[in-house]
Amino acid sequence: MTTPTTTLPSGDELPVVGCGTWDIAGETVQESVRAALDAGYTHIDTAEGYMNEEAVGEAIADHDIDREDLFVTSKVLPKNLGYESLIGACEDSLEKLGTDYLDLYLIHWPNPAISLRESLQAMATLEEEGLVRNVGVSNFSAYQLSCAHHVSPVDIAVNQIEFHPWFQRPDLVDYCRETDTTIEAAAPLARTEIFEDEVVNELADSYDKSPAQIVLRWAIERDVVPLPKSSSPDHVRENLDVLEWELDEEDRERLDERERDQPVYDTPAREWTGDVYGISQ
Repeated sequence: MTTPTTTLPSGDELPVVGCGTWDIAGETVQESVRAALDAGYTHIDTAEGYMNEEAVGEAIADHDIDREDLFVTSKVLPKNLGYESLIGACEDSLEKLGTDYLDLYLIHWPNPAISLRESLQAMATLEEEGLVRNVGVSNFSAYQLSCAHHVSPVDIAVNQIEFHPWFQRPDLVDYCRETDTTIEAAAPLARTEIFEDEVVNELADSYDKSPAQIVLRWAIERDVVPLPKSSSPDHVRENLDVLEWELDEEDRERLDERERDQPVYDTPAREWTGDVYGISQ
């Protein structure tokens, strides 16, 4: 089975389903990535802040997939968004992953204490040197994304955001569409909370699919690239089985109507002094 793709501004093809690796590490993440590659995933998403890049890289190296056939994403922590820090963080990620380049490198979170222009200049350098093929952001609001588009010397190809039926963010989605910014869904299953939704469960029974498959298929039909993660190899394989069937329009609309404006992680406040931001008073 060939995974469908969406085309980025560079012309590179981004597979429409990725294997997420948030909050799993060591042998667990290796088993997850191995299961994903065996199942036919060609899109792996990790991050400096996940603390698992080395394990992810080892799992990729154990597989016989050609590097050119694999789309690998990593992200830089907000505390490392200064020019030199960002370059160094990318080089560290490449070393841990055991690869010469990243297909996509994202600013993991905006950091108001560091110049966005400086960060994107560093991204441009990485792209010029061939260490990064595509540049993007993550967890940016429409306001922050518009600023990034305005000052960036390179295309902002992707905004990876929290997106699921309970948190659909129409204004942000519309702005991404207007600016040809591909939307990736972090936490596309609302960190499993969406499994409690009665409509999701009704549709799962109706289609003889899992609740996860229903929600992932909905995201794909909304032209959003979901990045589900699981520590279960069976669930990893199951999550890819969403490409050869469709939701009826009325069922898709039922999921559209589940909007609650209810995030599971992208809440308004931040813990600025933690390891993610590292901003001291």
